[in-house]
Amino acid sequence: MKDYLIRVMTTNKEIRALAVNSTQVVSNAQQAHATTPVATAALGRALSAALLMGSMVKTGHETGLKIIGDGPLQKIIAEANHYGEVRGYVANPEVDFITNQAGKLDVARAIGEGELFVYKNMGLKEEYESSVPLVSGEIGEDITYYFSKSEQTPAAVALGVLVDTDCSVKAAGGFIIQLLPEASEETIEQLEKNLAEIKSVSKLIDQGLSPEELLEKVLTGFKFRVLAEREVAYQCKCDRERTKSLLVSLGQQEIEEIVAQEGQVEIRCHFCGEVYSFEEAEVEELFTKVKSMNQLD
Repeated sequence: MKDYLIRVMTTNKEIRALAVNSTQVVSNAQQAHATTPVATAALGRALSAALLMGSMVKTGHETGLKIIGDGPLQKIIAEANHYGEVRGYVANPEVDFITNQAGKLDVARAIGEGELFVYKNMGLKEEYESSVPLVSGEIGEDITYYFSKSEQTPAAVALGVLVDTDCSVKAAGGFIIQLLPEASEETIEQLEKNLAEIKSVSKLIDQGLSPEELLEKVLTGFKFRVLAEREVAYQCKCDRERTKSLLVSLGQQEIEEIVAQEGQVEIRCHFCGEVYSFEEAEVEELFTKVKSMNQLD
């Protein structure tokens, strides 16, 4: 099944819902970063959440998640846009295998206590950023809490990644359900009943349920129409020109010292692992150009 996302609304206009199958996205991230199973599960949940939240913003805007905890994973970053492109990384991809008492991957313990930051690039001079404390470290529950506290929107967020015995990704995805202001008590009660019956979103995806079928289970008793459907992909924004800007920001002296010692300077992208190499002649040309532009200013 291809990776894609859908956004729907119930015909009574009381519920907005989104669901995504992100299995290949998470698999690509796992391969790019060589993550251990618990790091794969944590990063995969964050990537799925970013895709869902990114599809809720206007065209051209971007949404990012930053999870900082005192657990061994340290930090998780995931960024997505309205077009279904997402990228991300975890600070410690080689974290040890951590399981809970039920024998499942313990993402909460790997993340620990800390904060969830949500930032949005809406084309303004400065990004919008809001943060809430982590309530569990399970990511889905933390984002549910974010919607309640920062956006005053009642929501239910479920995220899952199923890692196989060979450490490959069997299934990944999730959903976001939001109650709209017109929601009646009957709608709320039915939705709560439906959500209580969803035990594992990743297992449902592994069983072959599509995003539509997943929402059919979550929205049992409701009719809905699909507002949008979009393929999603792990896609980095890095390129050689962007990397040159990073070199300049690091400063000429520091870069030239590295080149003098190593013969070149290498910049590795956090998000995809791509390595960009710059030799002495190219570094000199770059800073000469920057100096000339500064003189013109």
